[in-house]
Amino acid sequence: MNIQNFLLKKIHQALLIITNESVSNLIQVQQSTKKIFGNYQINGLITISKKLNLPVEELAKKIIKFINLNNIAQTIKIEKPGFINIFLDPQWISHQINNIFFMSNLGFTPIIPKTVVIDYSSPNLAKEMHVGHLRSTVIGDSIARILSFLGHNVIRANHIGDWGTQFGMLIAYIEKNKQPELLLHKTIQLSTLEHFYQEAKKIYDIDPTFAELSRSYVLKLQKGEKYYRQIWQRLVDISILNNQKIYTRLNITLKKSDTIGESFYNDMLPGIISDLKNKGLTTTSNGATIVPIENYHNKQGDPFGVIIQKKDGAYLYSTTDIACIKYRCKILHADRIIYYIDSRQKQHLTQAWEIANKAGYIGQSVLLEHHICGMMLGTDGKPFKTRSGNALKLKTLLDEALERARCLILNKNPNLKLAKVNKLAHIISIGAVKYSELSKNRITDYIFNWNSMLNFEGNTAPYIQYACTRIFSIFKRFKQLDSQFERNTIQLETTEEILLAICLLQFEEIIITVANQGTPHILCSYLYKLSVLFSSFYENCPIVKVNNTHIKYSRLKLALITARILKKGLNLLGIKTVRYM
Repeated sequence: MNIQNFLLKKIHQALLIITNESVSNLIQVQQSTKKIFGNYQINGLITISKKLNLPVEELAKKIIKFINLNNIAQTIKIEKPGFINIFLDPQWISHQINNIFFMSNLGFTPIIPKTVVIDYSSPNLAKEMHVGHLRSTVIGDSIARILSFLGHNVIRANHIGDWGTQFGMLIAYIEKNKQPELLLHKTIQLSTLEHFYQEAKKIYDIDPTFAELSRSYVLKLQKGEKYYRQIWQRLVDISILNNQKIYTRLNITLKKSDTIGESFYNDMLPGIISDLKNKGLTTTSNGATIVPIENYHNKQGDPFGVIIQKKDGAYLYSTTDIACIKYRCKILHADRIIYYIDSRQKQHLTQAWEIANKAGYIGQSVLLEHHICGMMLGTDGKPFKTRSGNALKLKTLLDEALERARCLILNKNPNLKLAKVNKLAHIISIGAVKYSELSKNRITDYIFNWNSMLNFEGNTAPYIQYACTRIFSIFKRFKQLDSQFERNTIQLETTEEILLAICLLQFEEIIITVANQGTPHILCSYLYKLSVLFSSFYENCPIVKVNNTHIKYSRLKLALITARILKKGLNLLGIKTVRYM
């Protein structure tokens, strides 16, 4: 149940009685930050009182009079300078939590499904994935899971860089060194291709002839010349296979079928150029086709333009991105498109949106969102790298996390069988790495820290996973629960029971907030809070040793709902739970 929305509707009804003016959009309901302020707080009264020319205390009294929270709120208080605090009735909370117990969807309100395209991960090919790809990958995947869980039609889009100058350089280098046959070898590693690319880049930067040759190969690719397309396809296949291994290891839902490279849109590009010209949106400068952009100027103050086709006929990333937006809007019929890409791409993305919008490719109701991602930093405050100064490979990071998790487990339980140690180490290490990213506000940079990541205390994945394990262990003591358990209602008597139940009821509103804002760190904070509240409940409210069957079953039900929500919450983050730790 979404208590926030429920209360908001009640307040809107009260405001309709109080005034004819449209002020409902100014009112806000949020969870109270402190116990002394109740469970929920109504904000926005000061702004409304000024608009209605009504003293804020008088407005608050009128809202309380007409809000109609009989048998829902135990107490409603006015707090200066202009807030209303709501203390929920334990009996009402008990009734709501009992309803949730029998619902397979945890009491979530049905939604009107939308088609949502989520653009995330997007590694460049012919290179191994590094730590810089982690944040977009795990955050984008979590939001995809959450929107799917809510009932939306989610289209995962792994928009890979499988086109452009880097492939021209690679093909030129492979041809120069007469090594095309190497690409046919089944055991060729992605690291070999990355070495080829690094060597090609060195030559490209100092040899104008090689650079010109590389650009000519890009044009050959764009024109579809068969021989060069075969070499290119092999480079792409090796890269995608390697990336898919990383996705599987990270428990990422991206599949090969979700991978659509820049090359996919190549056949659309001539039509895009022609259409933009016909609509009068382009100009020509030195043989290149340009779309002028309003409100953008270069360093000299002259109007800024985006090149969409070079003099030699080659297309650019901007052209591909415009085609991509058109495809997602016109073919996939997206209602919402979310991009999880680097903050440095903001201007490029905004310009592509503006051109696509001018061309009429984007419907008025389509939401375009750039969910900016910050960077993982080292202790020096710079992008996290290896001692050699290179970006740390994602596989290397995961291998290190696995080994550290294995050592931690053996220190805690040296008698655990090796097979169990390995399985547990894999789940804990992957959960810890992902949670370390997901628990930070995505727009901020953060300093990488091994010790906090794998800590079994505090806001970490192992702590929450352990809370689940703790609940599973309780139910191991009850091998078979009788029919009375199902019929038994949950009764909230202690403070710990009430606080835990309220937190459980807030799961839906947390998920809705995360889905709207693309901020999984809010879900992480919620799961940590729920784990802490359960720990307090477990310590202060006996379950196994209590003699009263009704109280025992009531608390067991609370524990079971907690386990369901913790497990579902971690699942929506892409993190697995375990039965033993």
